[in-house]
Amino acid sequence: MLKNLHIENIAVIERADVEFSSGLSVLTGETGAGKSIIIDALNAALGSRTSRDLVRTGSERASVTAVFENALAAAWCRDNELDADGDEIVLQRRLSPDGKSSARVNGLPVSAAQLRELGARLLDIHGQNDGRQLLDEKRHLSYLDQYAAEMEAKQAFSVCYDRYRQLKKEADSLRLDEAEKLQLEDTLRFRIAELEKAEIRPGEEEELSARRDLLRNAEKLTEFLDAAYTALYDRDDSAVSLCGEAEYAVGRSAAWSPELQEAEELIRSARLSLEDAAERVREKQAELDFSPDEYDRLENRLNLLRRLEKKYAADEAGLVRLLEESRERLDRLEYSGERLAKLDKEIAAALQAAKKAAAELTEKRKAAAARLEKQVEAELKALNMPSVRFRVQLDPRSVEIGMDATGADEIRFLMSANAGEALGPIDRIASGGELSRIMLALKNVFAERDLVDALVFDEIDTGVSGIAAQRVAEKLAQLAKNKQVLCVTHLPQIAAMADEQFLVEKDEHGGRTFTEIRLLDREGRKRELARLTGGGELTETQLAGAEELLTADERFRSAL
Repeated sequence: MLKNLHIENIAVIERADVEFSSGLSVLTGETGAGKSIIIDALNAALGSRTSRDLVRTGSERASVTAVFENALAAAWCRDNELDADGDEIVLQRRLSPDGKSSARVNGLPVSAAQLRELGARLLDIHGQNDGRQLLDEKRHLSYLDQYAAEMEAKQAFSVCYDRYRQLKKEADSLRLDEAEKLQLEDTLRFRIAELEKAEIRPGEEEELSARRDLLRNAEKLTEFLDAAYTALYDRDDSAVSLCGEAEYAVGRSAAWSPELQEAEELIRSARLSLEDAAERVREKQAELDFSPDEYDRLENRLNLLRRLEKKYAADEAGLVRLLEESRERLDRLEYSGERLAKLDKEIAAALQAAKKAAAELTEKRKAAAARLEKQVEAELKALNMPSVRFRVQLDPRSVEIGMDATGADEIRFLMSANAGEALGPIDRIASGGELSRIMLALKNVFAERDLVDALVFDEIDTGVSGIAAQRVAEKLAQLAKNKQVLCVTHLPQIAAMADEQFLVEKDEHGGRTFTEIRLLDREGRKRELARLTGGGELTETQLAGAEELLTADERFRSAL
């Protein structure tokens, strides 16, 4: 559940702290006071896209911090290597006037995608326009599948369908016309012959470049190496010879002065090191012993390697892989007739398996559709739509093989709001108030399977009045028995049904607009309900009516 919301410099809200409880909480206030800005702030905290206009004019930064308590989200934090303090989760979003934003969870930076993923587990926000989703028939299948929760049947179909698609894709790649096939075979044979002849070895180019650079400077290297070898070893007064004489002299002296033994060892070590250095110089001299045409061979080989690398846009390792892939593809083409015959049998079997899995999924959906129809109708009748009929229409999918990645079904929600009227698409049948109630009914039905334990409704009461408004209030109260529900409303019936009520007020001072949010006590609720009921100057009759409404709704909630 949402425990606390802290807002700084969001639109007309300079600073606000709101503590929320379980059950049903409502936000009321005059139109334009800033109620929907609170929803915008919550959306920002959950990782939704934000506008730079959300930052209060003149502010360098805006921020929203939302504190939740949710065991499943805490587990998500641990899985994503984020610290979790028990079940408490702190989401923070910071916004700047230039449109940039940053996000943190429990004080640690996260990406906007991570914030959205976590936010979807914490809070479900139903905005004023979300009812439009009901009108999009492309979404009806996902609604039904969410209700059916037949994950095993969907997974079984997906495995079969993916197998069919993979086999079909392989077969399609082999089904070339004969001229195209012959041309491709010729291309592959030429490429294979060219790469095989080159005998490419990864790392060769680097070795050849180093050898070529050595030979390019061979004359100067020879001169210096000869001088070094002569000085080290190849003359009477060489470094090794002189060091040997010193070693002998100190060794004889050590017979009379034992402390010179250490000096003898040091000289011996120096002589051995000089001999080793001389040997390495000699070996390098031998490397420079090359035939006159070796440099030309190196250049030609390097030119070949670089030409092939440029031609095929690959390095040496890539050319080796290309050779293997070309051989394998040529084999597939040469034996494509046999492979196609085998594939056709596998495709037929895979298609049959996919159709069988799709049929089983369809039966699961039909059973779920029947249950959904009954539950939605029951919910809508409780929302003062006594003559409503709600149907889930399942039609075969009109594609080549009768199915796609979603299965073999096209799903449409149909309804009739009044007795005697034919069933039709929701967008043609439902009024604004009916659409709000349908959305609430579906939310209530889906809440049984939805792991999100907090719901927000931004003006779910659009187009609703009279007894229908009372039924919506009662349905929200029932939903709030198992979920935390926050609702922005203008209706006194919904406001009176709340466990707690917040007043959102806008004021002007110093030439600026400020919005404040405060929790109302019972007397404050009476006055706000009276204002919602009548407006203008409050009368004793209006206050008495508000008291009566509060008392009646308290009795209703206690009886749930």
